[in-house]
Order: sequence, then C-alpha cells, then structure tokens
Amino acid sequence: MRTVNTFATAFALVAMLATNNSFAQQQNTKNMKKHSETFMYEKDLPWEPAGQGAVRQIAGYNEQIMMVKVKFEKGGVGTPHKHKHTQVTYVASGTFEFTIGNEKKIVKAGDTLYMEPNVEHGCVCLEAGLLIDCFSPWRDDFLTTNGQ
Repeated sequence: MRTVNTFATAFALVAMLATNNSFAQQQNTKNMKKHSETFMYEKDLPWEPAGQGAVRQIAGYNEQIMMVKVKFEKGGVGTPHKHKHTQVTYVASGTFEFTIGNEKKIVKAGDTLYMEPNVEHGCVCLEAGLLIDCFSPWRDDFLTTNGQ
C-alpha cells in the first residue's frame, strides 16, 4: 500500500512539473482564499510596494476577476512588464505617460486603458495619482506575495 501512495505522490509531482507549475506554487494557490471579503474598507486593507514610487492595495477578487488600486508618487514608475491577464485600467487621479506595446500616450483622470494579454506595458507618473486596475483572471501572484 505504501508503494502505491509513493507512486501516486511521485506521479502527481511529475504531472505538476510537466504543466510548468512548481509544487510550492500549487500549494500556495491551494491555500489562497478563493475570493475576497464581501465588504472591504480601505482603512483595513494593507498597501504593499508595487515598484519605484508606487504602492498597491488589493480590493476585490475571485478567480475570474480582480481589482487593485495603485497609488503613484510623481516620478513613480510602473516598470514595463507583460502577463497572461487581460487588464483594464481607470485613471482615478493624476497624469501618467503609458506605453502599451509600441504606443506611448499621456492619460489623465477619467481616462481608461485596455491591455491585451502578453502585451508589454508600463508607465511613468507625471503628476501624483491613483490607478484602478482590473484583471481577468485574477492575479494569483499578487495574492501569494501579499499573504492573502
């Protein structure tokens, strides 16, 4: 019986590695909450570092969607990056120079941006402000770094 359990465990580990997921990442994902609280109050939500001159606060989420607030100081940088998630960003305040793919534009409060999956994007904050990012599916990497 022990040999069967050992074989099953080894098989499961190989299967996880074959799908490019580490065992630790799988364990972290299993232990994450599958959704946020129903009511969340800004004063109770932690802010965490999100790059040079920026902090983020995870608002609401489930496995299909996530909303994150990102507060920037003037001169703050959203380092160019790409990810598998679809992203829509609303500029709540401030002024930003955004680069999405090969396009670079200035956006201000009230403007919205759309980012396709796997397209490089980043920004520089020209006037201190707040972005509201929505992701689909959720950014499980944000939850594992935030200890959610």
